[in-house]
Amino acid sequence: QVQLLESGGGLVRPGGSLRLSCAASGSILSINVMGWYRQAPGKMRELVATITSGGSTNYADSVKGRFTISRDNAKNTVYLQMNSLKPEDTAVYYCFAEVVSRGSIVGLQGYWGQGTQVTISS
Repeated sequence: QVQLLESGGGLVRPGGSLRLSCAASGSILSINVMGWYRQAPGKMRELVATITSGGSTNYADSVKGRFTISRDNAKNTVYLQMNSLKPEDTAVYYCFAEVVSRGSIVGLQGYWGQGTQVTISS
């Protein structure tokens, strides 16, 4: 069993910055991909950014150049630095991780955090 806990959300004005964190805990042997999705009211959940265990990153076009994803493998933690925030970035942001657990009979399993609210408004 693995748990993901997000933190760092809040209310900021357009052009501001936030840094989200997501820490994975539990019976973890290793974590492959970690990343962030977001879901705005009335919309489908969408991919924001991913990062592999080796540090390779991918970003949605809508956030490229503004957001930076990073991770600390020793802490099983992924971060999302969000700069130049826009009102359309307002959403609940969800962390995910592909994890190999202790005692698992399968390979990578996906886990989701509970979400953290990010609101951009003047």
